Amino acid sequence: MAREAAAANQSFDGYLLALLEQEVRQRDENLQRSRLQSARFPVIKTLDQFDFSAVPDLNKAMVLHLAQGEYADRRENILLIGTNGTGKTHLAIGLGICACRQGRRVRFVTAPALVNELTEARQEHRLSRVEAYYQRVEVLILDEVGFVPFARDGAELFFNLCAARYERRSTIVTSNLEFSRWPEVLGDHTLAGALVDRLTHHAHIIQVNGESYRFRESLRRMSSCAAPEGGGPDGGARQSAGPQATSGGRRHAAKQA
Repeated sequence: MAREAAAANQSFDGYLLALLEQEVRQRDENLQRSRLQSARFPVIKTLDQFDFSAVPDLNKAMVLHLAQGEYADRRENILLIGTNGTGKTHLAIGLGICACRQGRRVRFVTAPALVNELTEARQEHRLSRVEAYYQRVEVLILDEVGFVPFARDGAELFFNLCAARYERRSTIVTSNLEFSRWPEVLGDHTLAGALVDRLTHHAHIIQVNGESYRFRESLRRMSSCAAPEGGGPDGGARQSAGPQATSGGRRHAAKQA
């Protein structure tokens, strides 16, 4: 950089300013990289990569507005509710990545994994430390609430953590169950009602319904594999021009198992 400054006849003050700006940029990039690693996203999926056209009823404007992060400033929650395979986890990760880029502390965890972690921490007499960590996280993403029912003790630990974050930090939840079915997960109507009450108060509830993205991708792959190969317009294999020509015939790629 010094050689570049000398070649450009840059002043010493200008050189120092450019050096400082480069240092700040590098520090910001390192911090963002560290936040993304600390968030423990299972994959990196941004909102730019989300196919909003595949979920036409999804409120795209609301999602993009939430991506600006004002919900976290106001300690509001985001609840992504809908059928399986419609992109709820993708949206949650995308919003989490935006929060990381805004300098917020984010953590992604599935609900069953969180309950297991809290249960083990209590057995090992370190529950208060683990709870304190999750209470400090500015944006906590709880994925797959409803996929696995909790034991009574696990349900209480899950509720206690969410209650401790109520109006103090923001929580993003994904679930394939309507709220009326949450007692099936928590095993108790009173506990489920109290949890839903806290999560939905000061919350943005987004319905994400439609055909499963994974199912559509599977159909697309199967259709692609079943398409006829060949050079001719009728899909037949091309014949060579010489006397060694083989008989024409339609060939199909093997279907994917």
